[in-house]
This record gives sequence, structure tokens and C-alpha cells, in this order.
Amino acid sequence: MPSRFFILLLAISLTLSAQDKPDNSYDFTLVGDKQWLDTNIDVKAGDLLKFTATGAIRYPMQPNAKDIGPGGGARGWLDMVRSYPVNDANKGAVIGRIGTRDTSRGFAIGDSREQRVSLDGRLFVGINQMTNDAATGSFTVHVDRFAGKALMKVDTTLITKLTQAQLDSVPKRVVDKDGNPGDRVNFVIVGSEQQVRDALQRQGWLKVDKMGKDAVFRALITSLSKQAYVTLPMSELMMFDRSQDYGYAQGDPLKVIASRHHFRIWKAPFQVGSSEVWIGAGTHDIGFDKDQRNNKLTHKIDPDTDMEREYITNSFVESGLVTLNETRTFTDPVKVAKTAHGEEFRSDGNTNVIYFASDNSDNSRSFGDYFCSVLTKNPDGGDWGACSQYLSEAGKTNLALPALSPDYRVLIVPGFMSSCFPESPAFQEGQEALKKYGFNVSLYPVPNNNSEDNAKELADYLRAEGPKDTKKYILVGYSKGTPDLQVMLAKEKGVQQYVAAFVSVAGASGGSAIADIVPGMADQYIKQYFKMQNCKGDLAAGFKSLQRGARQAFLGAYPNPIVPTYSVIAFSNKDNTSKSLMQTWNMLQGYDTMIDGQLTRQDATIPGSKFLGSAKSDHFALALPFDKSPDKTVRTGMDKTRFPRGALLESMVRFVMDDLKAK
Repeated sequence: MPSRFFILLLAISLTLSAQDKPDNSYDFTLVGDKQWLDTNIDVKAGDLLKFTATGAIRYPMQPNAKDIGPGGGARGWLDMVRSYPVNDANKGAVIGRIGTRDTSRGFAIGDSREQRVSLDGRLFVGINQMTNDAATGSFTVHVDRFAGKALMKVDTTLITKLTQAQLDSVPKRVVDKDGNPGDRVNFVIVGSEQQVRDALQRQGWLKVDKMGKDAVFRALITSLSKQAYVTLPMSELMMFDRSQDYGYAQGDPLKVIASRHHFRIWKAPFQVGSSEVWIGAGTHDIGFDKDQRNNKLTHKIDPDTDMEREYITNSFVESGLVTLNETRTFTDPVKVAKTAHGEEFRSDGNTNVIYFASDNSDNSRSFGDYFCSVLTKNPDGGDWGACSQYLSEAGKTNLALPALSPDYRVLIVPGFMSSCFPESPAFQEGQEALKKYGFNVSLYPVPNNNSEDNAKELADYLRAEGPKDTKKYILVGYSKGTPDLQVMLAKEKGVQQYVAAFVSVAGASGGSAIADIVPGMADQYIKQYFKMQNCKGDLAAGFKSLQRGARQAFLGAYPNPIVPTYSVIAFSNKDNTSKSLMQTWNMLQGYDTMIDGQLTRQDATIPGSKFLGSAKSDHFALALPFDKSPDKTVRTGMDKTRFPRGALLESMVRFVMDDLKAK
């Protein structure tokens, strides 16, 4: 079952979606030479804010200056060493912020946006520019506020807490590769990896690059996308006999290269109750200094490390996902010491412990039972061998599988360029297997348009087909089909009544770094590999809507699933990645350890969804029967596409149906 937090916000979402008339409406004028405007509106957690913006501004000092709308204009090369209030938004875009805390992060509004309020605070609207930028013109921002019901407080007495013995078992300081002691441990997180990732993503923290060639490669990529490079590499420090599992950073405005907030975290070798534990050491880079070990240049940290501890803690709290934050102290705390490269730091000796609600979203073990048992029935035909070849959490093969009763309809929405390959329909084998059970299975290959346009088309389809049967739909979104369906469920009225559940399969919920790195990649595929004459829609617009900034702006506005939602991801290595995906697979190596050639694990997992598992497959093989394509060029490029797609679709439908019945 989802955490109480997600249940509460889902209830709020459903309540607010039924409201057509806002509780309050406001209009504001943003003058081009001001960064922020205080609206004097105090909003509450649970409120829904709907923004629309019109007007234009111009930066007269820029070469070839021209009017730009609320969505902003392109950012120049100087932005490599600067961080705007919203780093993923264009320069001059309309933005917003809730609260005056240091950790209150801005969000892009553009022409329009809906934003759920996670913490009480003052509403500000502004322009995504530096304080010394001077634009002419103005924007008009209209805000509708829908009051949310007050969130129920979590009974903190029911939370299983970190014991003193567990805290004292943790090393108090990290060490470098030579064993020299460095930063002190100043915070602990009790929660799942996905909860930590979700909270940090909401708050604008970026995963820091690995050292060496990956960092250099990412720097080049970032320069191509013209974003401030706040993910400068972080040195590797040790705890539990290994370097950090993750490093995260936030840049300071105007001083990205020299100044940033950052921390390292390690997964602890113990749990608190059923929850994972992450040990963190955070510092604030405020400039450069000489490393006393080797006389090389390194970052200089703020010696008052307690300020950074509080900043990191407050940032987690700001996400709205934390249920408890408490201050604890090691039995023998470190209060004054030096970092591994010789800088002195000081502390009051306290360590903050941050608790998330119990996370029951990982269902990969139980789903493994479904998948492996269905695979034994062999709906795909042929010889498939051991289940462990196809799923990371392979389960038992003798789960009782009664004949499926077609209590739902199934609608499959495939991904980008799906209309270009009509001879290779997504989950072809699975469609045939479900139809044998009497299921009404439909495939809707949307055109290559942006997600908003596709959402409207999908909504029209559901409004037309929904009333023809009392059975609700289980939606299956593959690749870009996932954000298309997410936008439909969030923004299109009258469609939720026809939907029972939504399953994302290698879905680009968080966008794709490939769309940021190489915007022309779609054209390259077309020219290099395929002879596609049936492509429909605007490839450029569709590809742009896959950019991480666009998708994560949507997740910021709609942070919680609208209907019961499930995620399946794919991940591959060099041995099971097709030729056509090797270039992008190599590009993604600097972003995550689990990639499928198009997406990272994090970007393919819908926040707040139930996680069903990780398929050992590249992005295409998971859903598309390219191995059966009549086009030899396609088969040559897609040479690692053998995967039991029929078993995957049937097991997903079986799991979801049983899960819905259990509720």
C-alpha cells in the first residue's frame, strides 16, 4: 500500500479535481527589470495553484535583442558559470517560488502551470534572470488558488527510530583513499533510495558526476545544452570500505564554479525497522583553496559545517515528504577537526536524523513471482530458459495462475516514433496472449507530437470509447507513451472515470538526458538506420517534450499519481544492447549505473508509483518486436531484441488486477 502521505495527497488531488471554481483569483504585473515580486499571498500545504502568463520582455543590451514570451528565450554561453533561480528554465521565463526559506526552490511557470503546495509559505512570482539583468516590457500573471484540505499529521510515536547503538556504529568521519579522516557525518536519512531521489529531485539537487573521463564528458555535454555546470566532479571519499554511493549538489547564483552546496551519502549496512538507512556528510563550497596533501587546487569549504547540515535537512523537509526530523548526538561527537585536504571545520557535534514514511512501493519480489510463473506458461512460444535472464528479481515459478477474467480493458500507448513502425506494434505478443483470454486490447500509436497535444488526442479517444463498456481501462504507457498519458490524466477532464490503473514500462516520466544532449538524435535515427515513410506528427516538438526540464517541470506541478500507478524499468549492459542504441547507451553511463540506452532508472520510475521490477533489456527490446520486422535494416540495427514481451504484459496485467482487487 502507498504511504499515508501519498494517500492524503491523492485524496486532495481528487477533491481539487472536482472543483471548477477557484477559491481566490489574482492578477500581477511583472516588470522586466525586477527578479521577484512578493504577491502578499500566503498559501497552505495542499493548495492547488493554477498559473497563466501573458506579455513579453526584451533584453536591449543583448545582441539581436527581440521580444520573448513567458516561456523565456535561449540562454547564452555565459550561463555556464551562472545559476539562474530555475536552472532548467529559459532566461526571462516566468517563474514562481513558495516561501522565503533558503531552501525554497523556484519552479518554472512559463505560459501556464499547475503547482501543488507542499509546505505553507508566501507566494512569489518572478522572472528567471539575474538580479542585475534589466529587461524592458512586462508580464501579466493570473493565479487561481484552490484551497486544499489540511493534511493529517502523522503520529510520530508510531515511527521506528534509529537507536543510539545504531548511530554509534556509524563512522563519525569519512576518510580519503589513503585513510586520512575528512568531513564529519552530520545527517542520517531513514527511507528508501527512491524516496531520497524523489525528495532531492523536487528540491533541485543534481546528481554529481563521477571523477575522471565521465566528468569531462559530462562537462562537454552540459556546455552543448547551455546549462550551468553545477555537477562539477566531487572527490571520492570512503565509508564502509567504499566510496560514496551518491553525491548531490546545488549551485549558488553567480558563483557556480566556486560555490555550491553538496553532500555525499552511503547506504548503511543496517536498517531501521524495514527502512533503508543512508549516512550523509555535507559541506558548503565557498571558493577554492590549496590541497595540503598535494598542493593542487581544491574547493574551500565553509568551516561552520552545521549551517550546511541545517540547509540539507531543511531542503529535505521542504520537499513535503519528510514525516519527522530530529537532532541526535554521537556518544563521542566530533566538534573540531580538519578535512582530508587540511582545512579546519567546527560543529556543535549534533547529527540530524530525517525520517520518511514507511515505503511499501517496491513490489519487485512479488512481481517476480508473477513474471516467472507466467513465463513458465510460455505465452510467447519458443525456448526462453531461466527467468533470471530477464528480470533482476526473479521469483518462483509455481505461483497459482487462474484463468484470467477480462474484468478490464487494456489500452497500450507506445512511444516516440511508434507510428513510424506500424509493422512492429508494441507488445504484439502480449496483445495476442490477452485476447485469447477475451480481453479487449487496443493499441493507440500516437503521432510524434508534444505530450500536451497527444494527451488531448488520447483523451478524445477515451471520451469516445469509454462509455461503450462498463469495464475500465488498464493503461500501459511505453517510453514517451508514459508522459503522454500522465499529462492526459492530470489535465484532461472527464477521462479518469474510465481508468482503473496505469502501468509505465520504460516510461520517460522524468524525461531523457538524450533529448537534452543531442536534440537532433531523432533525425539521426531516421537518416542512419531506418526508411520511415509513415511517421506522423512533429518530430522536433515531440523530442523537445522529452527533455528533462519539461518532464520534471510537469512532475513538480503534479508530484503524485492521479490513479493507481505502477512502474517497470529496463536496464542493459553492452552485451544486450542493440547496435542502434550503443551510442546513446555510452552517453548515459555518466548519469546512472542502471540505463537502457535511452533512460536512467530514476527518469523511468514515476514518483509515488508502485515499483514492479527491472527488466534485463535495452529500451527497445522490452516492448518492440523489431526482431520480427520485415525490414532488414531495422533488424540489423536492432540486433539484441529477444525478450519475452508476451509474458511481461500478461504478468503486469495479472499483478495489477490482483492488486486492485486487494484494495
